[in-house]
Amino acid sequence: MKIPAVPDRAVLAEACVLAGFEPAGADPVRIAENEIWRLPGKVIVRIARAGQWKAAVREVLVARWLADNGVPAVRALPVEQPVEAAGRPVTFWVELPPHEIGTVKDVVTLLSQLHPLPVPDLPLDPLDPFVRVAERIEASTSLSEDDRAWLRDRHAELRERWERRPEGLPECVVHGDAWVGNVARTPDGPVLLDFERAAVGPPEWDLVSTAVKMTTTGAVTEAEYAEFCEAYGTDVTKWEGYELLAGARELRMTTYAAQHAATRPEWQAEAQYRVDCLRGRAESRPWHWKGIL
Repeated sequence: MKIPAVPDRAVLAEACVLAGFEPAGADPVRIAENEIWRLPGKVIVRIARAGQWKAAVREVLVARWLADNGVPAVRALPVEQPVEAAGRPVTFWVELPPHEIGTVKDVVTLLSQLHPLPVPDLPLDPLDPFVRVAERIEASTSLSEDDRAWLRDRHAELRERWERRPEGLPECVVHGDAWVGNVARTPDGPVLLDFERAAVGPPEWDLVSTAVKMTTTGAVTEAEYAEFCEAYGTDVTKWEGYELLAGARELRMTTYAAQHAATRPEWQAEAQYRVDCLRGRAESRPWHWKGIL
């Protein structure tokens, strides 16, 4: 799948008309797999990929469920949404006040509020840690065929192990991509963002996102991780299923970088480095992966 390099104002304009907003004066905030725009009047517009209608519906429903349960999270505007423009689902959100990227402590604060909630009667699928991994491997054309074949085999191995994973904590609603990049630190405290991967599954999946930042990439210090574990009440690295879930998260991070590198040459070295790490061609963990986008 190709990632758009420039924003698509025609899609934005069509979506705004359908939802009753004025697109004049819109500014792009982030253009990647999803397009994020800011409208005058503190409105954020999220344009998802074609074929992601179900995920867009889920995002809005989960945001409203979190609001009903008092969990600090980005709020969906009270309009009928998503709308479809040029085959792409589009959603509308309340713009956050000035904020910074969240911290490890912010992540665990929000997960500690999310995970105990009873599973709601919403169209939430069982967690799939490998959603879109196969498509990303096929799109990773900057890699050699040998590397892509290895990634396919690793994907198949981990998926088979996932089907017989060990028992862990009781299943709950999981965010699905719980890391500091999906938390905003506002003057009123941390706020949870991006519910595209919300599902029902083992809470360990949300905990692994922070754990691998210590064990795999070194982006989280041992002290930060110890504070995270103390706040949540468990250390997922001690669970017998950790290596499986960490492997799945590493594969996601690698194929994400490789997919983007196919159309962004400046990221090809990073994508190749991540593959080399997984294949044992680089130094031992923790590695030092650079951020993509």
